[in-house]
Amino acid sequence: MKHTPTHKPRPMVDLIVSIILPSVILMKLSGEDQLGVQGGLIAALALPLSWGIFELIKYKKFNFIALLGLISVLLTGGIGLLELDTKWLAIKEAAIPAVIGMAVLISTFTPYPLVRALLLNADIMDVETIKKKLEENNSAVEFEKRLMKATYFVAGSFAFSAFMNYVLARWIVVSPAGTAAFNEELGQLTLYSYPMIALPSMVMMMGIFYYLMRSINKMTGLKLEELVGKK
Repeated sequence: MKHTPTHKPRPMVDLIVSIILPSVILMKLSGEDQLGVQGGLIAALALPLSWGIFELIKYKKFNFIALLGLISVLLTGGIGLLELDTKWLAIKEAAIPAVIGMAVLISTFTPYPLVRALLLNADIMDVETIKKKLEENNSAVEFEKRLMKATYFVAGSFAFSAFMNYVLARWIVVSPAGTAAFNEELGQLTLYSYPMIALPSMVMMMGIFYYLMRSINKMTGLKLEELVGKK
């Protein structure tokens, strides 16, 4: 049986391929004397789209977030190539994190809550030991309440992203789709969304993770090194 490679996060490569290079192409190579409006848009969108498909095929692992990212790229391309009203771009920018946030909330009514899967991951944490200690200390119910609170925090962080995405898109992208100005503004949107939206959202997620770790430590008495999953 052919071994599937283990996925290793490469944030710098992701940043360059998905944000920096597409932004440069949109802002600098969309003129008529270069790639042209449609050529520049297609080239810029092809980078994150190809990278996302490559990752999904190579590692053969379904990734809900990655799938939404691919859908986002395809929708952006459709809006630009079909020259739709730019309000649809703002709606699309807000819709992706909004869908994720709603999925987080809805998942709490299923046997597979997303926050539990993300924050209580058996690949990085000794989940069985944590459960055992919670039961021994009669803290399982209280921990579930804190986990639900963390769920609301995560959903809130995606609500923040949805609102900021919409505001930023309406503020920056004002030129008609199908023009060089639209491509340049789309490139600016891609660049600005990282420090103005992605980084604050990342800080929020780190804060939520810290809150959960502090809760586990308080309720189980386990130290950080004891929480890490044993391989």
